[in-house]
Amino acid sequence: MNIAILGAGAWGTALALAFAPRHRLTLWTFETEHAAAIRAAGENVRFLPGHALPAGIPIESDIAAALGGAELAIIATPVAGLRTTLQAAAGLPVLWVCKGLEAGTGLLPHQVAAQVASAAPSGALTGPSFAEEVARGLPTAITLASADAGFARDMAQALHTPRLRLYANDDIVGAEVGGAVKNVLAIATGICDGLGLGLNARAALMTRGLAEITRFGAALGARRETFMGLAGMGDLILTCTGDLSRNRRVGLALASGRPLEAITRELGHVAEGVMTAREVALRAASLGVDMPITAAVCAVIDGRIDARQAVDALMNRDPKAE
Repeated sequence: MNIAILGAGAWGTALALAFAPRHRLTLWTFETEHAAAIRAAGENVRFLPGHALPAGIPIESDIAAALGGAELAIIATPVAGLRTTLQAAAGLPVLWVCKGLEAGTGLLPHQVAAQVASAAPSGALTGPSFAEEVARGLPTAITLASADAGFARDMAQALHTPRLRLYANDDIVGAEVGGAVKNVLAIATGICDGLGLGLNARAALMTRGLAEITRFGAALGARRETFMGLAGMGDLILTCTGDLSRNRRVGLALASGRPLEAITRELGHVAEGVMTAREVALRAASLGVDMPITAAVCAVIDGRIDARQAVDALMNRDPKAE
C-alpha cells in the first residue's frame, strides 16, 4: 500500500519506521527546513534522534506532492493541525494518531473529520504506545478504531507488523475519549509523584481517573467495556507511569512550582493534555459529568491554585460510595 504520513514529529517518524518494511511511504512535514534536515541527516534529529530512516523514503514539505498516489493518509500532527490536514487529504481513507479535543470546539477527532465532510472511511490509531519504543521495534499493541467496522478490520490486517499488533474496534468515541482524557490524568499523576505522595496515592488517582474517563465517555455514547481495553486502561497505565510520557513530565514539573509556559517551552514537543484538560472540563460541565481530577488539573495549569492545594482539595471532598 502507498501511505502518506502527514506529520514528521516523533510519532509520524516512528510509524514510518514501523511500516516501511511492508509499504511504500512518504513522510511530510510542513517546514521546508525540517524536511531538508531529515534528508541530510537520514534521521529525524529534532524529534526522534538515533533512528535512521530507511533509504528511499521521500521526505516532502509539499503536502500535495506527499499525497500524490497515496492510497491511505495517516495524520500524525497534533490535534491543532488535524482539521487543515484532513482538508488537504479529503477523499482519501485516513487514520489519525493525535489524542485530544479540538481547542475552541471541544470536538473529538472523528467529529472534526465529520465536519470536513469527506466520504472516505476514517479512524484512529490509539492505545498504549510511546514513539521511541515503536521506533526501536519493541513489542506494542494498539487499537485501530473506526465507526466503519469493516474498514477497521481491513486496516488492522494491512498495517500489523511482527512487533506492532493492531486490534480493530468500532467504538470510535470510546477509543478517542480514552486517548484524550488519559493525557489529563497523566498530568495529575505527574503532580502526585512530583510531590512524593507515594504509590498508594498514585494507584488511587489512576483508578478514580479511569472512573472519570468512563463517566465522560458513557455520556458521549461510548461503550463502557472499551475503557477496560488498550484504548482505555492500557493507555492510562502507560501514560501515567512511563517516564517517556510528555504529559506526566508536565505534571512532575508543575509539582516543583515551575510556570507552565516555561515547562511547555522546554519540553520541545506538544503535550496534548494541557489544552485537552480545559476542553474536557468545559464539555463535561455541559453534559453534567462530575470530573474532579480534571477540574483540579485545570485549576493548576491556569494558575488558580498550586499543586499541593489541588491534592488537598481532592482529598477533602465528601466521602462517596465507589
